[in-house]
Amino acid sequence: MKSNAAELYQRIQDDKALSQKLFRQALQDPQGALKSISDYGEAIGLPVQPSEVKEFLETLDDNQTKQWVVKARGGL
Repeated sequence: MKSNAAELYQRIQDDKALSQKLFRQALQDPQGALKSISDYGEAIGLPVQPSEVKEFLETLDDNQTKQWVVKARGGL
């Protein structure tokens, strides 16, 4: 089964308001942010599991995303 994580990541990144909302949530509630990402993916037809999101984020070579992960690391 192919993961939808890459496509979902791109859609979230293209929506600046959603990106900011998820970033703020991740700072306060990292597990909740993963659930929100999964819920959003389900709603737009790109279902992902939180583990798929985490695995995908670990493969990125993007400094901004790496900073996001470091800040939210406590719950990821």
